[in-house]
Amino acid sequence: MRVTMRAVVAFGVLALVAAACGSSPTSPSSSNTKSTSASGKFLGCMVTDTGGIDDKSFNQSSWEGMQAAAKADSKIQVTYLPSTTSADYASNISTFVGKKCGIIVTVGFLMADATEAAAKANPTQKFAIVDCSYASDCLSGTKEKNIDQLVFDTVEDGFLGGYLAAAMSTTHVVATYGGEDFGTVTIYEDGFQDGVDYYNTQHHAHVALLGWNEKTQKGSFIGNFTDLGAGQALTNTFIGDGADVIFPVAGGVGLGTAKAVQTADSSGKNVSMEWVDTDGCISAAQYCKYMLTSVTKGIVAAVETAVLAAAHGTFTGGTYVGTLANGGAVLSPYHDYASKVPASLQAEIKTLTQEIESGKIKPYTKSPV
Repeated sequence: MRVTMRAVVAFGVLALVAAACGSSPTSPSSSNTKSTSASGKFLGCMVTDTGGIDDKSFNQSSWEGMQAAAKADSKIQVTYLPSTTSADYASNISTFVGKKCGIIVTVGFLMADATEAAAKANPTQKFAIVDCSYASDCLSGTKEKNIDQLVFDTVEDGFLGGYLAAAMSTTHVVATYGGEDFGTVTIYEDGFQDGVDYYNTQHHAHVALLGWNEKTQKGSFIGNFTDLGAGQALTNTFIGDGADVIFPVAGGVGLGTAKAVQTADSSGKNVSMEWVDTDGCISAAQYCKYMLTSVTKGIVAAVETAVLAAAHGTFTGGTYVGTLANGGAVLSPYHDYASKVPASLQAEIKTLTQEIESGKIKPYTKSPV
């Protein structure tokens, strides 16, 4: 995938370098612009991935972080540009370099090459990238000191999600799938399987997991984060194979899973799901009644902190890692399932959380953050 993406962005990178040398960038469209730069103001800029600003997942959360920064400091103004395809990444970044943004936040693994090229070409420009770091080989060149890497150790709360799913399953079959085969996706799935396996060990159970094999690092992937129909179809297959708790790690594609679960519920099947990245009962509230919990990452707070640091002169680049301990990777509340998840199980989850935070339990993943 790294080789493919470098080829995809090659022409965009040329455009980016040209812009850095003085070409005139276009302005963000008025429909997508929260505010524009002004004297005495700090402009924070964000480039979305192809999932869009309303993906109920990492793009939307990143934008909420931008808005939170603007709310925290009235001198900060924020704006974004959407990426329809990967070919838009470099040109959108180039536009924001030309606007002299105080910080440019890029969202997602796929934006690594364009972000890194821009950071290298513009060493005084501050950047932050969500779900990507040098440690994970998402960024692979010379370590640019002007990139703030915001990553999340979601193997930890993924573990809790897997344990909860296994405990709540009545068919003894659960499932997970990904949008694309990236480390930021499979880290969730590794944790989820570890949680299922740990539940089986602790309770002498035999809950099966469909859609992912941690040992082989092979599983089911949609191939994108936008095809809701494919997510619905795959979920229907899992349900047909007996799964009654499904965990999509696929951004907005998870809405397809939610639709499949809703349909199954209306036909009398007892099926539920877990959301990813954000609290699904807030971002996709219409499906809250089907969500056991959400396996989240603290994107809002991480992006807000990065923007505020740039605005206040404390930006240093480097890597932020969200964990259970610092609130950067946690399970959401049970919401509609609060009365359905047994008190004894809720106590187990609380204990497991403490044991992961203390290091007594160390969920495994092949995806370093």
